[in-house]
Amino acid sequence: MRRYYERVVEGLVFASGMASIIFVILIFVFLLKEGLMLFREFSVIKFLLGKHWYPISEPPQFGTLPLILGSLWVTLGATAISVPLGIACAIFIGEIASGWLREVLKAGVELLAAIPSIVLGFIGLVTLVPLVKNMFGLSTGLTAFSGSVMLAFMAMPTIVSIMEDALNLVPKTYREGSIAMGATKWQTIRRIILPSAASGIIAAVMLGFGRVIGETMAVMMITGNAAVIPKSIFQPVRTMTATIAAEMGETVQGSDHYFALFAVAILLFVITFAVNFLADWFLHRKKAR
Repeated sequence: MRRYYERVVEGLVFASGMASIIFVILIFVFLLKEGLMLFREFSVIKFLLGKHWYPISEPPQFGTLPLILGSLWVTLGATAISVPLGIACAIFIGEIASGWLREVLKAGVELLAAIPSIVLGFIGLVTLVPLVKNMFGLSTGLTAFSGSVMLAFMAMPTIVSIMEDALNLVPKTYREGSIAMGATKWQTIRRIILPSAASGIIAAVMLGFGRVIGETMAVMMITGNAAVIPKSIFQPVRTMTATIAAEMGETVQGSDHYFALFAVAILLFVITFAVNFLADWFLHRKKAR
């Protein structure tokens, strides 16, 4: 009877995994079916490298370069903020904090992950945007920098959780051997633990990157939604996700604008898939060795 139950559970797990793969494939096929219709009359090169996104002009222009650069400005800025803070938090939680404090901090990180993105976007619109405007003397606080700061806090739970798991996977004998050789706790962390957990740390950074680049509501509220090529992080930008969310409800189904938004979704899907694939590869690289 126990063997029968094990086979049933194994079958259910296998079916769940296959269903997830099938759903992802079907989503990608659906995006391809709608998005590729744009390229019957519009060049792929112009779509990727065009400098203007004017979907309702005559003739319409669907250049996604401002959207791609806007997404990169916000994502790279958020990554630059969240990664050092994430590493510091993961080291403190996993290596320094005592038992009760560790549990409290882990619960706090998980609670931060549970806050809806639209709530964080509203908080950023009310508090962060005026602060950025006054601090840097800008004409508006709706900039890529504001989006980067807010998205950094949204990516922190993912980065901290994965980094902490990576640090915990380092064998205790490494720590004990280092301390026995006369190294201090900080030297042990810097020279032994962090290099040993490098694969997990890189995976955490990439998954945080993927989490940020796919965010919609927060960036749509506080980045200015200006589809122009940004020259600095203190300018308004528009991301790919915000473009889809803002314009899909106003398009005519079957129009070039409709197909262009699906083409943007294909581009976003490919970028996100590549980032998650690389993160998974780095995460399992250490185990394979």
